[in-house]
Amino acid sequence: MEQVVINNNNIIIHLLEEEEEEEITSNTHCRKPISNLFKTREKEGFFKVLINSHLRDNKNKFREFFRLNYDQFNFILALIKNDITLPASNRIKNPISPDEKLAVTLRYLATGESFRSLSFAFRISHSYISNIVKDTLSTLKKHLMPIFLPDLSTIDLNKKASEFWTKWNFPNCVLAIDGKHVRIRCPEKTGSLFLNYKDYFSIVMLAMVDANYKFIAIDVGSFGREGDSGIFLKSAMGQQILDGSFGFPEKKQLPGSDKVLPHVIVGDEAFRLHPNIMKPYTRQSARHDKSKAVFNYRLSRARRVTENAFGLLSQIFRVFYQPINIDPMTCDDLIVVACCLHNLLREAYLEENGQAFFEERKSSTTHQINNLIPITRGGGFTNAEGFLVRDSFKDFFNNEGSVSWQEDK
Repeated sequence: MEQVVINNNNIIIHLLEEEEEEEITSNTHCRKPISNLFKTREKEGFFKVLINSHLRDNKNKFREFFRLNYDQFNFILALIKNDITLPASNRIKNPISPDEKLAVTLRYLATGESFRSLSFAFRISHSYISNIVKDTLSTLKKHLMPIFLPDLSTIDLNKKASEFWTKWNFPNCVLAIDGKHVRIRCPEKTGSLFLNYKDYFSIVMLAMVDANYKFIAIDVGSFGREGDSGIFLKSAMGQQILDGSFGFPEKKQLPGSDKVLPHVIVGDEAFRLHPNIMKPYTRQSARHDKSKAVFNYRLSRARRVTENAFGLLSQIFRVFYQPINIDPMTCDDLIVVACCLHNLLREAYLEENGQAFFEERKSSTTHQINNLIPITRGGGFTNAEGFLVRDSFKDFFNNEGSVSWQEDK
């Protein structure tokens, strides 16, 4: 009996070994040979021929190519280098360097080129480029967010309010809020989950922006089909505002007035009225009341910093000019990293120029409209105290807080 069991075990082991050998043989046969195109990467690829041989010695062209200058590139590389470096092995004797991985990722953000197009330029297979972009974006998000999108508790909101009053003539305003649908290719097996009200597929991004066009807080990842009020209410920033944990400064007297009002965030019709969230009066009521029209103008003037920030984001990172064709989770990382890099560039610009304003090329202001559209209008339930706060701001803008140029609007 024991001899039979032993023989059976030997037969089973022998069959398993044969299956493994067949599997290894089949995998060997299925594996495609490496193309000669990719074998010449170290001699003929973009990183060797163009970047190392030419762009590193030309500051302007380097920035045009990557959207970052040489120092900014090296700063980011130092943050992520250890996380994206692969050691050499018998199978891969010369792995792709972290410099080249960052170069591929930044070039994708800057242009939105397909992975197949980047494959011909960098001499790296398109399938491996997708892995490079995914891993690099994830690592960038981990290291850049604490620096360029820190926790709101570390932000000086009194300073933000002072900047809004100085630059945009809206007192007690700390931030502006807006949401955009970022156009994507339909992910597999998601049905209509990402299909938005404009009848294309998107991921929703909510953002709070300061007076200098910098992103202060963002919420990324909501499905395109979700309604605006639902997106705001489930977001971390929305919950903090509504439960009183956002950290607004104490109520403050308006400049040149005896009115004492809370600090607020300004938004458009998509958001609900709240003591700390101001939205415009309806168009119909503003049409018949000049004081309400003045309030709407002053609010819109402050709120347009969000539109400017989204415009700059898509103008610099042209990946937003077409549907983004990557996995939704990677797309979330891409949006966050783009916002962090945008803040890096804004800080550098402010240090050099001392102001938030600059002229954009007229031909470049309309390209992003079809791929970054507003969230749907209608702000859901309102708050009774919010009406009183809005009316107080309206009275201020039409009396002691009025300016000469508002009457022409």
